[in-house]
Amino acid sequence: MLDIKFVRENPDIVKQNIRNKFQEEKLPLVDEVLELDKENREIKQELQSLQADRNRISKEIGKLMGQGKREEAEEAKKKVADFAERMNELAEKEKDVEARLKKDMMVIPNIIDPSVPIGKDDSENVEIERFGEPVIPDFEIPYHTEIMEKFNGIDMDAAGRVAGNGFYYLMGDIARLHSSILSYARDFMIGRGFTYCVPPFMIRSNVVTGVMSFAEMDAMMYKIEGENLYLIGTSEHSMIGKFIDTINPEEKLPYTLTSYSPCFRKEKGAHGIEERGVYRIHQFEKQEMIVVCKPEESPMWYDKLWQNTVDFFRTLDIPVRTLECCSGDLADLKVKSLDVEAWSPRQKKYFEVGSCSNLGDAQARRLGIRVKGKDGKKYFAHTLNNTVVAPPRMLIAFLENNLQADGTVRIPKALQPYMGGQTVIK
Repeated sequence: MLDIKFVRENPDIVKQNIRNKFQEEKLPLVDEVLELDKENREIKQELQSLQADRNRISKEIGKLMGQGKREEAEEAKKKVADFAERMNELAEKEKDVEARLKKDMMVIPNIIDPSVPIGKDDSENVEIERFGEPVIPDFEIPYHTEIMEKFNGIDMDAAGRVAGNGFYYLMGDIARLHSSILSYARDFMIGRGFTYCVPPFMIRSNVVTGVMSFAEMDAMMYKIEGENLYLIGTSEHSMIGKFIDTINPEEKLPYTLTSYSPCFRKEKGAHGIEERGVYRIHQFEKQEMIVVCKPEESPMWYDKLWQNTVDFFRTLDIPVRTLECCSGDLADLKVKSLDVEAWSPRQKKYFEVGSCSNLGDAQARRLGIRVKGKDGKKYFAHTLNNTVVAPPRMLIAFLENNLQADGTVRIPKALQPYMGGQTVIK
């Protein structure tokens, strides 16, 4: 959510930002916000004036009574009552105006970084850099579920009978591989200086609306019936929520946390042939990283976060590339975002395995995450998040890139201690 003062002073910048995100339908909101803001300030001004007048006349009533001027005192009391009635009317009006103002402000997108390429959707994202040499083996690579089935490692039919489409049973060495990758990711991030966390897997609605846009919320979140609780779609939600309504000493920043959680998503959208199996599912597990920092440090942390993911995948011998997300592919709260994509030898192309985002002070402003500087002044923190790894989708890249001609799967050295010393899955 933008600072209302910024919108008030820079309406043209806000409108151009909306155009850059190809959300022209939101342009009228800017003028509406300006009108509501003006009305809100006028209400507050009148309330202050009435309060001052009421206080002044209230003091006079005592004097008038002491002087025996009962009739004048009664007139003054009537004025005070009229002031109170008008103030009550204004207070109700103020609540309504502020609610409408907040609703509009929550929909206006954050100002994107000047470096973000302008484009309508993810087809216009820009490749930045490749890490590792993509390999196309001289043998056929089966679909990922077929690879898993050869090891008796997956049962989607049983999961369908138990929970429906979008669920799975992982078993045996494939299940162990899944858990090993998460354990390795945990230790990898601890080694990078991050504090390990296991957060709540459900959050309240005020946290949900604090960390994401309404459109994202509708597309992703599962609500617990009869409760003010939602299942998290990623641990970033509850990790950022950890700091709701806090004032944090500047000297304690940055907070660098890495968290494990299951994730639950509706996954509305495409479900093509390449999104079958465990690619687009309703339940998965994830290792995440988040940073809460001073505003001037967020660009530096942004680069560190995506590099962590690249380095993690390279230790598992998986080629990756980075893509700069264009303006139309950015969620409304994001200032800048970069996708990490892994190489798929079977598809002969890259596919997304993680996303790194700088949200500026948007989440902090919504959630009340403030920093107290050494000078005593308070300001909003910046928040960032990035995926370390999200199996089982990551298993697709792992199995395809480590599959051998004889049907075995090679276990890279970094992962072997987590697999009981195994060097291959047979």
